[in-house]
Amino acid sequence: MKAAIYTLGCKVNQYETQEMISSLKNSGFTVVDTKENADIYIINSCTVTAESSRKTRQAVRRFRSDNPDAVIVLTGCFSQAFKDEAIALHEADIILGNKTNSSLIEKIEEYMKHCSRIIDIVPHNRNDTYKGLSINSFEGHTRAFIKIQDGCNRYCSYCIIPKARGFSRSRPLDDIKKEIEKLASLGYKEIVFVGINLSSYGLDNGTSICDALQIAEETSGIERFRLGSLEPDHITDEVIERLAEMKKFCPQFHLSLQSGSNKILKRMNRHYTAEEYFELCEKLKLTFKDISLTTDIIVGFPGETEEDFNETLSFAKKCEFMKVHVFPFSPREGTPAYNYPDKIQNSIKNNRCAVLQKECDKIRKSFMDTYVGKTVNVLFETPKGKLQQGYTENYTPVFAVSDENLCGKIIPVKISEICENGCKGTIEK
Repeated sequence: MKAAIYTLGCKVNQYETQEMISSLKNSGFTVVDTKENADIYIINSCTVTAESSRKTRQAVRRFRSDNPDAVIVLTGCFSQAFKDEAIALHEADIILGNKTNSSLIEKIEEYMKHCSRIIDIVPHNRNDTYKGLSINSFEGHTRAFIKIQDGCNRYCSYCIIPKARGFSRSRPLDDIKKEIEKLASLGYKEIVFVGINLSSYGLDNGTSICDALQIAEETSGIERFRLGSLEPDHITDEVIERLAEMKKFCPQFHLSLQSGSNKILKRMNRHYTAEEYFELCEKLKLTFKDISLTTDIIVGFPGETEEDFNETLSFAKKCEFMKVHVFPFSPREGTPAYNYPDKIQNSIKNNRCAVLQKECDKIRKSFMDTYVGKTVNVLFETPKGKLQQGYTENYTPVFAVSDENLCGKIIPVKISEICENGCKGTIEK
């Protein structure tokens, strides 16, 4: 039988899709693209914003409309966080939460036998431990993701993720070691450590995120590794010191900021001040050569005045981020901020987003300008014709022309100019 998976959302969702692909293949299914005819369509959902929930509902209905005789499976964060809304999507034959998606094969087989709708959504609880399936590969990616942590204890006032993902829990080190060694044996040269609240790894079992990273440092075949999104107050001096000793570590830090205004940070229930965040950025810049800092910023949070926004704008310039993901506040039902007063009009939010993004784009260009004339090591991805694209250690995008397919290779490139989406250069033999 043929199965196809449609994935929405973050790197953790992408990793869990790979878990499902491996599980399906191990059970004798053929996994195909969602554009092909399949017997089963699986929607791995996201619900971090109202828009991602809308896309999830739309996907379920579209796959049912286009494939009336197929089995439609809905799983992931949307169904876990909004059980009643998921059940109301009658187009779905099987509905699982992200806590129960490991039972995917079992539920598909049960449905095939009885043709009766299945709903299996189990709430998270504080005693949950890390659960996951091993993956056979990371299809369609030059670098492999490895999920080492799930859940979040932060309870930011705008965020539905603790409801969707439960409490923070860490993957055992032995399990991480086996998977990294397997990925190395498959030829992956770079891995990306991901989690829902990645930097909280080890807080529940007495270890440290650096213990997990040390495994990649010591694994033959892995040439570089990097980290997903991090909470700034978890990056201690000890973590910085240990990272600085790792030769394979890529010096790119995605530190979630969300706002440069202390008033708004407090309303968001973030656990740091702007001053503490900036102090961390300065420490990292002093410690790591060719570092890049990237971040997320929410614009138009309830109560954000023009003065608050200007504080964020000035702060972004001060930090000199290589890249900023700017997005408007999206109220999520079930979070404290959903009922906050002093909501900002969409027109104001959109205007502020445009202003901030324009300034951040200028900073990004200035950052890339410093690389003109330098030679950098680039891990190349799937080419488009002769145009090769890849990323440096600090995740600067680089383009170069070559007749050879360089996918999966790390090659030095001399940067000659800046283009719209990154840097252009010449491959050095």
